[in-house]
Amino acid sequence: MRTVPESRMVEIQEKKPGFPVSEAFGEYLKRYQRADPVDVVYEDLRRFTQSIPYETPEGEESYWESVLYSPGETDEIHRELTRIYAYMRTPEDPGFTEHLSIERVDFCRFGNSQPFRIKVVNRYNDVHDYYYVKNTDASRAYGLELEHILAPNRINYLVHESTLIEEHISGIPGDVFLEERFPDNQRSLTRFAKEFVKFNERCFVKLLGDMRAYNFVVVLTEDFDMQQFRIRAIDFDQQCYEGDLKIYLAQFYPENKKAVDMVWKLLPQATIRQYQREERSLIRRRLNVARQRYDALMECMCADVLSTPDRIARLASKLARYHHDESIGEIKGMGELTHVHMKKILETD
Repeated sequence: MRTVPESRMVEIQEKKPGFPVSEAFGEYLKRYQRADPVDVVYEDLRRFTQSIPYETPEGEESYWESVLYSPGETDEIHRELTRIYAYMRTPEDPGFTEHLSIERVDFCRFGNSQPFRIKVVNRYNDVHDYYYVKNTDASRAYGLELEHILAPNRINYLVHESTLIEEHISGIPGDVFLEERFPDNQRSLTRFAKEFVKFNERCFVKLLGDMRAYNFVVVLTEDFDMQQFRIRAIDFDQQCYEGDLKIYLAQFYPENKKAVDMVWKLLPQATIRQYQREERSLIRRRLNVARQRYDALMECMCADVLSTPDRIARLASKLARYHHDESIGEIKGMGELTHVHMKKILETD
């Protein structure tokens, strides 16, 4: 990792198309309990009759709007939304929903997935939670699955035909953290810098792109004499799609400049390299634990179409130079590129 001149920073300008889930990948999702028949799908939620702009608890505008359905549909939709949430939390007993209610359904027109955000309330204690309903995209599903297998945290999600259901990932939005919650003491700043290096490395190993500040959250844990940080991706739309290698490195986004500058200021290059090696070692361990599942995922991924030929050729050329292996430049699929890149980078320290 190195400091990045503004002229070398990246910006994603084109909207990524969606890619269908193949039959083989669909079978994989069923095998690992990622597929569940649902009675309410994404297109059903699009049939709302009214929408009201949603303001944050602080009274600020947001990209979200709360939606309403006709009286005849509301009960049915809410009933199935509670069942979906229960299945994600307790798949062995998804019928136990008497304690749950849907307080609000929000819709966001911004972004590729145009998600619905479902607010679920526990009637027993008034504790609430969220989850999201989106259009299914194979890239997004592969990104979620790689994150589940190789990252420090597990993720709950479900895929059913054109519908993708994701759990809410709690944390401080990255842009809010960098602007309003940035640590004010050097020890905490150094710990955050370390975590940003490791997060940057995880994204690069998996070829997960578009990790601008608002596409990740910062999880802060108060220890008895310190603060610990964990950065978690929350948007998996740009899993191995773009041809620019810098897209897969969070350090190249202007939205992350404050974090990158702090890394450069506080961490020597030798320390940065050590943290990168540590993260690769941890990823190797997770992969070895889930080897059978990972191999099955890569078999599906290598057979799928996940990008355009020009982007694949460009990334293949970049990775061939990065790994000093001309044979990588001949690869014709994003799935295979991801597989070969991960294999090489995890074998090299």
